[in-house]
Amino acid sequence: MKIFSAQTNYNLPIYDYHLVWATLLLLGVGLVMVYSSSVDMAASSKALNFNSYYYLIRQSIYILIGFILGYIAFLIPTYFWQKIAPILFIFGLILLVLVLLPGIGVEANGSKRWISLIVINFQPSELVKLFTVMYASDYVLRKSKQMRTIVKGFLPMLGIIVLTGFLLILEPDLGALAVISVIAMGLLFLGGLTYKIFFSLLFFGPIAVYFLIKMSPYRVDRVIGFLDPWKDPFGISYQLTNSLMAFGRGEFFGSGLGSSVVKLQYLFGAHTDFILAVIGEEFGLFGVSIIIILFAFLVVRLFGISKESIQNKKPFSALMAQGIGLWFGIQGIINMGVNLGVFPTKGLTLPLLSYGGTGILVNMIAIAIVLRIDFDNRRNMRGQFY
Repeated sequence: MKIFSAQTNYNLPIYDYHLVWATLLLLGVGLVMVYSSSVDMAASSKALNFNSYYYLIRQSIYILIGFILGYIAFLIPTYFWQKIAPILFIFGLILLVLVLLPGIGVEANGSKRWISLIVINFQPSELVKLFTVMYASDYVLRKSKQMRTIVKGFLPMLGIIVLTGFLLILEPDLGALAVISVIAMGLLFLGGLTYKIFFSLLFFGPIAVYFLIKMSPYRVDRVIGFLDPWKDPFGISYQLTNSLMAFGRGEFFGSGLGSSVVKLQYLFGAHTDFILAVIGEEFGLFGVSIIIILFAFLVVRLFGISKESIQNKKPFSALMAQGIGLWFGIQGIINMGVNLGVFPTKGLTLPLLSYGGTGILVNMIAIAIVLRIDFDNRRNMRGQFY
């Protein structure tokens, strides 16, 4: 966003309407599509008492709670997050350990990623994404004079990410590991990491991913299914082929809201990881393009607010906004890429759109923090220092 001149500073709105409306539109579309993509599954489930509104009601409650938590997060000054960032990150690591313990962690579909809170299954990795943004931002500032060195600047953060990655692989949750790694290394680069180290990461990163894939037969199967999805469309490529057929059936303008076929229990996770495929089937290329534009606009605004923080000499706020922008951007790209067959199948939700308690709550808290950063920038532009 263009920085306003001194003559118009007093006429500035107190928050970024563009960011708010982009967020509200994504939440609104997500709420409608969660209902559309889950109604058949919920209506035919005995465990859910054949309640077709089950996921709609829960998602509505999550969003309502998200507004409350987001408002609380908005009231907290940004410097407070910097002060407790290391503590929050350690707390996040403890949660990642707890989720692996018998009797605490909840297992589903071969993964142990949740802790039962009775009314909701809490997913620690979602919270760790936000804590990583805070910790990496604080780390870059604390190590600002040593960021161009390998031993004192780069290796400590690499060790922390390796430890976090080890815990995530045990769940397993390779998608969360990818997002957290991009957040941490991206912030290191933005904070002054040398090009030499950065390009070394680009070289060794794919090698590490290759060995992670080779370590697990099911990951190898996913890659094979990705490379040739029609070779085994009813086996390892079942998710991908159904997703691709959904986009094909949607064509340019879709088959209409509620008329998706793949959501009739052909596509597992239609209301979570593959919600974009349902959007593609019901609203076609037009609907998918709107979602991509909204996400692109959201990420651009996050980086725009970061730029304004730099101009207001608020480095931690700038890094936080950049980190959240990286998070939403990379997770959105991976999810959309998986749905479209650009990347191998991976369990990552689409921020602000997909069904999920922890994900929605943490996403809304993150947006609220950026709104607070923007609010502080605007107060500075008015000359109201505090």
